[in-house]
Amino acid sequence: MNSNFLFSSLFIFIIGTCIGSFLNCFIYRLEHKKTLKGRSFCPQCSHQLSWKDLFPVFSFLFLKGKCRYCRKKISIQYPLVEFFTGLIFLIIFQRFQFSSILEIIFLFYVSSALIIIFMYDFKKYLIPDKVLFPAIAVVFIFRLVFEFSLLSNYFLAVLIGSGFFLFIFLISKGNWMGFGDVKLAILMGLLVGFPNILVALFLAFFSGSIIGIALMIVKRKKLKSEIPFGPFLITGTFIALFFGEKIINWYTSFFVY
Repeated sequence: MNSNFLFSSLFIFIIGTCIGSFLNCFIYRLEHKKTLKGRSFCPQCSHQLSWKDLFPVFSFLFLKGKCRYCRKKISIQYPLVEFFTGLIFLIIFQRFQFSSILEIIFLFYVSSALIIIFMYDFKKYLIPDKVLFPAIAVVFIFRLVFEFSLLSNYFLAVLIGSGFFLFIFLISKGNWMGFGDVKLAILMGLLVGFPNILVALFLAFFSGSIIGIALMIVKRKKLKSEIPFGPFLITGTFIALFFGEKIINWYTSFFVY
């Protein structure tokens, strides 16, 4: 691994954390129905933030998790979103380094949309159509223009994922699964294709079950409590996008004699 690649990786990570800072702003303003116009401000005291308050992750650590002006605690969401956005951008850069710049930018955008959906659903138990529908449109157009010969593969993934959730939604009359998850599965299928959609779904249900049981054990949730499923679907999507082929090869190797 040469120095140029290391420098490029560090640069991409820093850019990712900066994008993560913007995503935090977007999530907050979407949640409170505010426009993106205007400078960043403290959500507690509404004081405008200066440039030294806006360094991703580092400002949070330097200020010990408190606002410089009102000294109230800053949500841990902010450094976590910044860090993991940087990490995801770095993985995309390294995993798809031999792909075109356009594809990498495309993946940066879709990943950002997924992070927004993750946090919004986690906090509000709702998948925002304002973010989801443009992401679906962008992914569909990208596949149509650059991977037309593979469209049937992506449509099969959409049919499996979205069709499965639609079936659950209909038979439960929306009690077991929200319609937002049905729409999110369209984006998942178009993004990861088949058979990676199977990996994404398995990981989502597996991790969701583990977390759900753990929350019931510690009495944070009851059996009939509502748990947002979008974050688990998005986590499964990221893992399937980055490592789906390796996971499938590892799994099928047990059946090869």
